[in-house]
Amino acid sequence: MTTAKENVHVKLDAKPLRVGIVGFGTVGSGTLRVLQRNQAEIQRRLGRPIIVTDVANRRIEKIEALAEEGIRIHTDPLAVAKHPDVDVVVEVMGGTTVAKEVILAAVAQGKSVVTANKALLALHGATIFDAARKAGVDIGFEASVAGGIPILKVLREGLTANRIEWVAGIINGTSNFILSEMRSKGLDFSTALADAQRLGYAEADPTFDVEGIDAAHKLSILSAMAFGTAIQFEKVHTEGIRQLQSVDIRYAESLGYRVKLLGLTRRTPHGIELRVHPALVPATCLLAQVDGAKNAVMVQGDAVGPTLYVGAGAGSEPTASAVVADLIDVARETQALAQRVTPPLAFGVQTALPVLPISEVETSFYLRFPVTDRSGVVAELTRILAEHHISLSAMLQKPVQEAGGLVDVIMLTHRVKESAVQAALRVIEDLPSVHQPVIRLHVETLEA
Repeated sequence: MTTAKENVHVKLDAKPLRVGIVGFGTVGSGTLRVLQRNQAEIQRRLGRPIIVTDVANRRIEKIEALAEEGIRIHTDPLAVAKHPDVDVVVEVMGGTTVAKEVILAAVAQGKSVVTANKALLALHGATIFDAARKAGVDIGFEASVAGGIPILKVLREGLTANRIEWVAGIINGTSNFILSEMRSKGLDFSTALADAQRLGYAEADPTFDVEGIDAAHKLSILSAMAFGTAIQFEKVHTEGIRQLQSVDIRYAESLGYRVKLLGLTRRTPHGIELRVHPALVPATCLLAQVDGAKNAVMVQGDAVGPTLYVGAGAGSEPTASAVVADLIDVARETQALAQRVTPPLAFGVQTALPVLPISEVETSFYLRFPVTDRSGVVAELTRILAEHHISLSAMLQKPVQEAGGLVDVIMLTHRVKESAVQAALRVIEDLPSVHQPVIRLHVETLEA
């Protein structure tokens, strides 16, 4: 009789992959836990162990206890990058200055690097990937987008037979939590943000999350992977959720939509759309049903059609899951003594596809007009829209709260260029019957 133990062909004396971790916060500590807890499983998959030999952190008191486990501890991250007994460097310290120095120093030493640093890659990815290519080492960065969801592997490997048509995602968990709270509990933005901060979903300074910058970092990487272009963060049209009002979320719900902060990149005959903004998504769409701090990404391929990937977009061990998966890939390639077959950004040759300015993007719109309750106002609005070749798919007028007061008129348009809508709104907002700025949100049906 053959036992399970006899079926495990692992060389217990195989040389371990020695890892140095730079940064020991949420992700760094999670990476060490996952590696230690799943050590036997990882070794069975890989045929060799992965061990952490070095950890660097600015605050030494956070890592002093690691010395008792035989791990070398440092306050200088470059000491890890340059240590001769470290094979791979895991950079999870964040930031775009010292982190860049650490990665380039490691690459110069002939070490592969695994990073979760989306901001660094969005700003300096070209420099880092070029240095790695010249040095013949790997840069693993699965953890930089959507945490534990292996979306970059999907684009690089799983869907490589497809011509990707578009990628759309909820790729910032903080904003998704806030919008979910505003919808389900009727909270205003400030209250929902305070709840997110109290529960640890939002930083004390939430600017990167609520202004869409974090999502734009991630989208620029997704777009490069999907279409074979350079990373073009500076060209991402970015709008946040700070100005969203709970009334618009309720109106959207009554029209059969939910509001999400959407990152969307789409191939068109004239170039690539690259944009982050709040958008109305049909409530029946699976993407619209992803609530709380979770992330979700939809990919439309010409052969496979739409596919959806949902999971934890942040957090200690979900992100560590992606970091460790990259470490295993690096170890496998090192064992094979071969150069990386799949380029880091999925394409061997990049294409210089233009990015469309937001004025040229064609989509549908949600428009809310706060107007004086008098006859002829709706006719006046529709006339101006028609003059700018904007047709309507739906209209909703809310009851007047008091005589002579304001009434909200909500209109959904068919697909039209953003420039046409902006031109029409400039005329409409000058009308004496229109009060306050007109609220404009995109509508994305995410159809093939």
